[in-house]
Amino acid sequence: MTGSRICVGAIAGAYGVQGEVRLKSFCAEPRAIAGYGPLWSEDGRQFTVTLGAQVAQGFAARLSGVASKEAADALRGLRLFAERDQLPGLPDDEFYHADLIGLEVFDTGGKALGQVKAVLNHGASDLLELVAPGKSATVLLPFTQVVVPTVDLGARRIIADPPEGLFE
Repeated sequence: MTGSRICVGAIAGAYGVQGEVRLKSFCAEPRAIAGYGPLWSEDGRQFTVTLGAQVAQGFAARLSGVASKEAADALRGLRLFAERDQLPGLPDDEFYHADLIGLEVFDTGGKALGQVKAVLNHGASDLLELVAPGKSATVLLPFTQVVVPTVDLGARRIIADPPEGLFE
C-alpha cells in the first residue's frame, strides 16, 4: 500500500448466500466507512461499499464485483484501505495508527526506547508495540497522555515517560 492510504476495515467472511460480506469497520464512526470509497485492497482491487444491517462484528455489506457466497468467502481477511484525503482531519491529540507505525520512541531524557511496530487495542486503550534495542520480545507501552506526552509526526518521534520497570 502507498502512504496515501489508510486501513479502514476488513472482511470477516461471507454473510448469507447472495454475495454479501461481513465488514468490520475500524473507523471511529463505523458507518462512515461506506462514505470513504472507493476502497482498495492491498493487491490493488477497488470496491464500492454499500452497507446493510449491523451484524455481529460489523455490518452486512455489498462490495462491487462480488456476487456469490464463494466470491465473498474468498475475501475473508482482506483489509480495505481508503485514500487519506477522503478521511476526516483529526484534532491535534489524535492520530491515525498508520502514522505512528515506524516512529522512534525516546524517553524524556533522550534515551532511545525503540520503534513502533504496531498499535494494538484489546478493548481498554491503545498500546504501542515497540521493538526495543537489545530485547528479544516486543514491549507494550500504554498510549495515554500521561505515558506518551509528545508525538511529533514531523520529526517522526515520540517522547514517552514509561512506567518504572517496563524496559528492564
